[in-house]
Amino acid sequence: MRKWTAYLVLILAQMCSDTHAANWAHWRGPTGNGTAPDANPPVEWSNTKNVKWKVAIPGHGLSSPVIWENRVFVTSNAPASGQAQGGLPTMEFKVYCFDRKNGEKVWEQVATVAKPHEKTHDTNSFSSASPCTDGQHVYAHFGSRGLFCYTVDGKFKWKREDFGKMKTLNGFGEGSSPTLEGDKIIVPWDHIGPSALYALDKLTGNTIWMEKRDEPTGWATPLIVEHAGRKQIIMNGQNFARSYDLETGKELWRCDGQTKRPIASPVAANGVVIVGSGFQGAFIGAFRLDGHDDIKNTDKVKWVINHDAPDVASPLLTTSGRLYFHKGKSGQLTCVDAATGKPHYVAQRIEGVDATYASPIAAGGHVYLTGRSGKTTVIQDADELKVVHTNDVGETVSATPAPVDNELFLRGEDHLFCIATP
Repeated sequence: MRKWTAYLVLILAQMCSDTHAANWAHWRGPTGNGTAPDANPPVEWSNTKNVKWKVAIPGHGLSSPVIWENRVFVTSNAPASGQAQGGLPTMEFKVYCFDRKNGEKVWEQVATVAKPHEKTHDTNSFSSASPCTDGQHVYAHFGSRGLFCYTVDGKFKWKREDFGKMKTLNGFGEGSSPTLEGDKIIVPWDHIGPSALYALDKLTGNTIWMEKRDEPTGWATPLIVEHAGRKQIIMNGQNFARSYDLETGKELWRCDGQTKRPIASPVAANGVVIVGSGFQGAFIGAFRLDGHDDIKNTDKVKWVINHDAPDVASPLLTTSGRLYFHKGKSGQLTCVDAATGKPHYVAQRIEGVDATYASPIAAGGHVYLTGRSGKTTVIQDADELKVVHTNDVGETVSATPAPVDNELFLRGEDHLFCIATP
């Protein structure tokens, strides 16, 4: 009887483990490349078909959802009670937690109440940085309003409101997301002013190190990679793509070539990191991670592409070794071999995807391409462009979807959707 009981416990534990095989704890997923290797979400849906649940999110935000087991986290902002519409009102900046099973709100917290010091672009928001979580805490970054840490149950732990006030190019607004690695949370701070990269203790918010950066406004998110036993932070930048030592903040290598005000975040695999930008120009470079100092015109630059580079949406690097990226803010898609930079196809128009802010993602042998129209076109992860299905949730989508297990979480202008086959 005891053996049978132990066997049942083992089976139940395995079933629970299989129910949530992976999490999507950061807006670029568990690999940092936009892929969910263990997920297999639906390829067909509408605003009613294959919608497991749909919940309204008050206010406005472009942050992408992150998921840990049964919790879904998003951020938003809305005018504080009694504030007149128009202009720049005092706002409540909120963190929401929803139950993954049914979309019911588990908790919400007002991180801060503040009046933005400068405007943002009409298509941006004041809640564009995506949260991140390690399963114990969730971190919500509201840029100039501060960085806030809560337990996954909604208990406040710490805040940092001393980074200053960003001044962004043309008042386009803020949006870089932090990244968790080990005991640290890495916070980018590039703007028209003193730019820097911060490493904070994730449990206390205290500064471990701060490295000054001679960079203007940028919106890229840090990528953490490991090479030869050393973890590096890769940052895009208008002046240089750079690598920093995770433990000390020391700059390891740099290479110029990027275009103005980079937004796209890096991807990496097999000892190579790929960094690109596509505003007022085009540049994508593949850099070996064993470089030192300035690596321009050295063999540490593996390949370069000078056309059709991504602007807002970050590139996607799939486990098959294919690199996908949109041209500028358009839906035109290029697919190249990540190892060589050689194209499979270039700047192909994608049905239903005309303008893009959301970054492409991959799961279950498919690539998901989401346009601001609310349409997501699913294609095969293949050398040839093969469309599987085009879907529409019926509202604007600027946030990057999150695939976890057999579900897809999609944040629209007004709602958060959980897409799943019944």
